[in-house]
Amino acid sequence: MGRLDGKVALITGIGGGMGRHAALRFAAEGAQVVGCDLYPEGAEETVELVRAAGGEITNFAPVNLANADESHTWIDSAAAVHGKVDILYNNASHPKFGPVDELSVEDWDYVMDNELNLVFYACKFAWPHLKKSHGVIVNVGSIAGTRGVEFMPQNAHGTAKAGVINLTQQLAVEGGKHKIRVVCVSPGFTVTPSTAWLVESGPQPFKDNIARIPLGRVGQPEDVVNAALFLASDEASWITGVNLVVDGGGSVLG
Repeated sequence: MGRLDGKVALITGIGGGMGRHAALRFAAEGAQVVGCDLYPEGAEETVELVRAAGGEITNFAPVNLANADESHTWIDSAAAVHGKVDILYNNASHPKFGPVDELSVEDWDYVMDNELNLVFYACKFAWPHLKKSHGVIVNVGSIAGTRGVEFMPQNAHGTAKAGVINLTQQLAVEGGKHKIRVVCVSPGFTVTPSTAWLVESGPQPFKDNIARIPLGRVGQPEDVVNAALFLASDEASWITGVNLVVDGGGSVLG
């Protein structure tokens, strides 16, 4: 018996990193996964990996979730695959970084679209389906959404992720009467294909920050996915509105 047997899980950004691990793990736990990604090649690789492991997955790609119309179409099409939605896992995001005096207005708007607005769109359009299933939304925040980060200027990214965390809290209140749970997982630094270079050649402030992590290592995608799996499962049926920080204890140091 899998922890997600009989569940239909919509997962965004399955083309690599945490999204790929989420698709693999949720499928291994019995979920019928319906994924999407902006990049078809990576998404198809994930599909092959999931099916080779005996899991069930359907892929929609390319999908630009930062476009409200495309998000709406994807949600409704994904819901139609298995006739319901039990879990929406908002993993997809794409940040840009720069000091406030150098970050362009266009880049700020891009980050809001690709880290905050796309989460709102998916939640909004999945809401009618989740009301029917008494489902759960798992959002991905960041410790950057709860504090300043010294090793890299993250004004847009941190603001967007703070919005995701508060959106989680607000939707938990709105969803309670419909028996919809809404939760958030906020990773610390996690190694993915796009961040691995920092471990090898990141600036000294980054290395100093990593060295202070109480548990003595950086995060791996499965660390975040394991937390999301618990929150998405019926084991967490009385948990909503939380922001679960997964960072090896780094944020408790201030």
